[in-house]
Amino acid sequence: MTRLLDQVDHPADLKKLSKRELKQLASELRQKLVDTITVTGGHLASNLGVVELTIALHRVFDSPRDKIIWDVGHQSYVHKLLTGRKKDFASLRQYGGLSGFTNPEESPHDPFGTGHASTSISAALGMAIARDLQGDDYNVAAVIGDGAITGGMALEALNHAGHLGSRLIVILNDNGMSISPTVGSLAKIFNKVRFDPRYRWAKEESRKILQALPLGDMVWEVGRRARGGFKGLLLPTMMWEELGFAYIGPIDGHDATELENALRQAREYHQKPTFIHVLTTKGKGYRPAENNAVYFHGVPARRVSNQNIPTYSEVFAQTALRLTRDDPRIVTITPAMPEGNCLSIVAAEFPQRVFDVGICEQHAVTFAAGLAAQGFIPIVAIYSTFLQRAFDQIVHDVCLQNLPVVFAIDRGGIVGDDGKTHQGTFDLSYLTLIPNLSIAAPRDENELQHLLYTAVNSGQAMAIRYPRGPGLGVPLDTILHKIPVGKWEVMREGRDVAILAVGVTVAPALEAAHELAASGIKAAVINARFVKPLDVELITSLVHRIPRLVTVEENTLSGGFGSSVARLLQDLGLGKIPAKIIGIPDEFVEQGSQAALRAKYGLDAKGIARQVLSLFPGNKASERSAREGEIKPVR
Repeated sequence: MTRLLDQVDHPADLKKLSKRELKQLASELRQKLVDTITVTGGHLASNLGVVELTIALHRVFDSPRDKIIWDVGHQSYVHKLLTGRKKDFASLRQYGGLSGFTNPEESPHDPFGTGHASTSISAALGMAIARDLQGDDYNVAAVIGDGAITGGMALEALNHAGHLGSRLIVILNDNGMSISPTVGSLAKIFNKVRFDPRYRWAKEESRKILQALPLGDMVWEVGRRARGGFKGLLLPTMMWEELGFAYIGPIDGHDATELENALRQAREYHQKPTFIHVLTTKGKGYRPAENNAVYFHGVPARRVSNQNIPTYSEVFAQTALRLTRDDPRIVTITPAMPEGNCLSIVAAEFPQRVFDVGICEQHAVTFAAGLAAQGFIPIVAIYSTFLQRAFDQIVHDVCLQNLPVVFAIDRGGIVGDDGKTHQGTFDLSYLTLIPNLSIAAPRDENELQHLLYTAVNSGQAMAIRYPRGPGLGVPLDTILHKIPVGKWEVMREGRDVAILAVGVTVAPALEAAHELAASGIKAAVINARFVKPLDVELITSLVHRIPRLVTVEENTLSGGFGSSVARLLQDLGLGKIPAKIIGIPDEFVEQGSQAALRAKYGLDAKGIARQVLSLFPGNKASERSAREGEIKPVR
């Protein structure tokens, strides 16, 4: 059988296909997703669930003239396959390849860059108003999941869109999931629509009544009453109309005909914005993903790894469980990431003390502040890239009031395949700005558990930043102990240069010191486990006996750890010491494996050694390194 997918190079090609061919195409797309994503890694279940919806969108609308905004963008793989990126699809999330999210630099069919949740309606509304101000007439549609729509930004945008009344289409992809099952009051409303059989009956009976009546005012009046009566009495779907939207739904998200009819109706309706409620199954068409949508939300790439070494996330959760058992004041909060933060083991034993607040990072932080104000010790478990969204709450609601909230910051530094929207390379910079906040980064998984123990017993706000992926495989101490806040650890003595390394960079710094020894350079290596406060006593001691200083961090160079050290040296009157700051330059880090990106930015052992050698211009190894030039990224 000829593959229909091979014949689709542009959205216009979809409009030539019959209903039977569309069904075949949907099957081929699902097979393509499974075959590719199980190799490259990526978001599988969410994309399997929007196959028919994506096809329908591109049959009804004319992209790129019409604008389709995918919230988060992790479910846009089918969209990519249908908009001219099919031949490059195997490069998905690879270094130099297709992004795992929408990216305007990649295609004109991606009108807005995404990666974080709850942004689509705001962006779509901005585009709709721009269209109106320019006197144009293209369509704008935002596709948002039932998890993302719980975010405060999405609700703010819905409120504004309903107030403005501009022509806009919001499509709710309702599958009952974000990464984990969706939580909150809105989820309960969606569940009523999703599972209450009375609504389906009412909808069908209303349709039969209307079809049997003659055309005219009587049909409209009966239709209005049926809509207001059946929906209003049975289910709370009228909330969308009260917000100023025309409501269509719920629609079977896997029925191509029903989807296209709803989208065409919305396209032709110009009186006010339209809200289309689409019911889909996450993982549709692939039984393993349907049965376990949480696991198949994000599928790892096929790589050789040591499965016996726990990840930093797992060690964090295991330690949090121990601490929760020992102290009834400890509670844990996560913004829709219980699986990513491995908190299921804590929630299973202490369901009343683990709170999944949904995709609401700002609320998570201030909610924690409220708990802390009443004597509890909250741990906010969150990814670095998402903590950015709650900067004001950290400043105003936690640190200004000097409340003892612990921030467990997962995915700090280079994250890898998820690309520039998910790299955690700014946290040290924006957190060090804030008074009353200590910041730590463990050199390995064993130190992570001690730092978490230190944080919950410190009586102050503290952030612990740790990387994505497995630890170093070091033994875990059975007894936890406090680490003096602001005190570093000398890992290796040396007399020629001192390398101050933060977190995940400590291990390659030690390896680099070993390589430097072969060139006759004795390098001291310091585990600078506290980025704030700095260990002033140790730094002073080092610069008085070692003539060169190097700092290493997986963070942007602007305002990070190295900048803090440089400022301290200036304050101490020691600013003339030869020094080098190694980190991320002033750019967004693209996608690629962690190893490839660390090599690119000189954050692996060879890169650190090469840059340290630049402080020794007369050394033969330094001259050889300069001739060899920069290490090229690993493909």
